[in-house]
Amino acid sequence: MRRVRRLAAVTAAVALLLTGCSSGGTDDDGKVTLEYQSLAWQKESVDANKRLVEEWNAAHPDIQVKYVQGSWDSVHDQLLTSFEGGEAPDVIHDASDDLADFAYGGYLADLRDLLPARLKSDIPQHSWATTTFGDGVYGVPFLQEPRVLIANAKILKAAGVRIPTPAKPWSWEEFRAVTKKLSGDKKFGVAWPLKEPVSATLNLSLSAGGRMFHRGADGKVTVRSDAADLVVPRTVHDQVNTDASASGATLGMGGSDTLPGFFAGKYAMVPLGFSYRQQIVQQAPKGFDWQVLPAPAGRDGLAQGVSPQTLSVAEDSPHKKEAAQFIDFLLRPPNMVRLALGDWMLPTGTEALKDPALHTEKNDWATGTALAGDLRSAPAQSVRGYAEWKDKVATPALQEYYSGSIGLGELRRRLVKDGNLVLARYQR
Repeated sequence: MRRVRRLAAVTAAVALLLTGCSSGGTDDDGKVTLEYQSLAWQKESVDANKRLVEEWNAAHPDIQVKYVQGSWDSVHDQLLTSFEGGEAPDVIHDASDDLADFAYGGYLADLRDLLPARLKSDIPQHSWATTTFGDGVYGVPFLQEPRVLIANAKILKAAGVRIPTPAKPWSWEEFRAVTKKLSGDKKFGVAWPLKEPVSATLNLSLSAGGRMFHRGADGKVTVRSDAADLVVPRTVHDQVNTDASASGATLGMGGSDTLPGFFAGKYAMVPLGFSYRQQIVQQAPKGFDWQVLPAPAGRDGLAQGVSPQTLSVAEDSPHKKEAAQFIDFLLRPPNMVRLALGDWMLPTGTEALKDPALHTEKNDWATGTALAGDLRSAPAQSVRGYAEWKDKVATPALQEYYSGSIGLGELRRRLVKDGNLVLARYQR
């Protein structure tokens, strides 16, 4: 596969040369041109990014930035091809859970000596942990989103259930009891869209003290399935298969697929990323009353794993210093707020998080912002071989368990025994 990708990269590189295209460089007059590949896709987010590029270019005539549109759907393979072909953009927008192989492969620059002290101190250490691999830092985490419960406020009010807040959230046990109360007559208390079940399961399990991946003194990682790791999986399984309080039909859906049923009152709540609020605002029927609730809490409170969006610099870029300067500009507190509002997400920066625009009751910004301090590095963040474990072991195992096809014992066996066989091949 690597040889095929290398051949594809060479072909792509030749095509770029023939068409006169290339990554950023230096003109004859000494002007530096940087390529910034953005994965922004919502109109508000694309507009915010492009405006910031225009503002930078107006203020820095000798360091110009070219905006390049990328796609979340294909970014990993596209970046791998561009790295191997020597055509990677100078500034790279990605997500922290996609960086490990690029960082260990030597494709990304270590940013420790390139970033200013202001930016380093503004972002909390638990966020920097998401982009730290070995001794280096290979990305700047700048946008993040908690998974929250989007609720039909009318249904919850009519049922008379206690409404949770970040200060007084539901426990996982209370959440299960509430969803039972909200179910019946072909309606469900919750819809779990778990087409991609692994990250949701692992990240929410942090609240219950689950870790799944454990690094030994020798630095090697192994998979364990302790009682804390099973709190969330058992809750989902029992809601679907025992309580009939969660719809089994939504297990194979993506988040957006559940919205029509949610708007129709079929599901009282849907666990979704915080940014889904934008779709709800745009698509909900007129007068639809919805609200954001915190995800349930466990022994570790509201702790939750996240994989922030990141900005990195290509190791092969001849203008790493200038690229880091542009990143610093993009992530100044007022600009970070603009990017967060455009994506309907939370900034990682402590100064940006103080902005009044992120603490409004409108669209429940305040509820999400109140959760920012509980967000932690996703459990699998730095685990080499995680992608294969997820695709070949964990995804099918969790899908079968949630649907009731296998029991808890078989789930644990596959996650641990089969999972450790996969990870061992990456840690020889």
